[in-house]
Amino acid sequence: MEFALYLLLGAAAGVLAGLFGVGGGIIIVPVLVFSFSAQGFAPEILTQLAVGTSLATIIFTSINSVREHHRRGAVVWPIVRWMALGILLGAGFGALTAAAIKGPLLQKIIGVFALVIAAQMAFELRPKASAPVPGKLGLTAAGGVIGWASAIFGIGGGSLSVPFLSWRSVPIQQAVATSSACGFPIAVASALSFMLIGWHNPLLPDWSLGFVYLPAMVGIAFTSMFFARFGARLAHKLPPRLLRRLFALLLFCVGLNFLL
Repeated sequence: MEFALYLLLGAAAGVLAGLFGVGGGIIIVPVLVFSFSAQGFAPEILTQLAVGTSLATIIFTSINSVREHHRRGAVVWPIVRWMALGILLGAGFGALTAAAIKGPLLQKIIGVFALVIAAQMAFELRPKASAPVPGKLGLTAAGGVIGWASAIFGIGGGSLSVPFLSWRSVPIQQAVATSSACGFPIAVASALSFMLIGWHNPLLPDWSLGFVYLPAMVGIAFTSMFFARFGARLAHKLPPRLLRRLFALLLFCVGLNFLL
């Protein structure tokens, strides 16, 4: 039963990753928290386990999403290269930060983040293009901040990098595509960090590699790799206003549940 849930979750995450460049983690983490709690996993580690597992699945989600965006020529690779330098460092620090926060508090932090993203998507709060793309140092610094926050929330960084790139005058389709490409180094660096940090934790369930739960990772990754390409195609064909608002409503419910 749990594995079927992971398959469905992967399909939803894949579509979201391709459509919005958000990596799908903003949905994966809450569902995994509820699932792990129902399975009786230790409350002290289940939130970190959900975050680490989410980041591991984004490795697979991002591959097909990026391939589709690259095929359409939408990824700005020079931006990706310099942001990735900061991402690799920031993601490691973010994993350490998340591991140091107690599970219930981390859930509340994720709940607040979900509400903020819900408001952003519902009201289309995107900064206006008012500044040029920064230089190499600026991109690296931005990547560090985005990598740090993404590792804490278990996301691919699209919720942060898409607004940043839009503000820096990158057209929205290129911003989504470039954000998807940045999600790969975020996921790799963060997932490896969560594996290492949780490696010897005695509370972990069987089939775990540190703070990555393998059955969930496999189930989500299996379907998300197929549906990410579908989502990327939709991003180039459909006006996503209605989808954004429905997604925002879902995030609003998730955030409130975590806080209450």
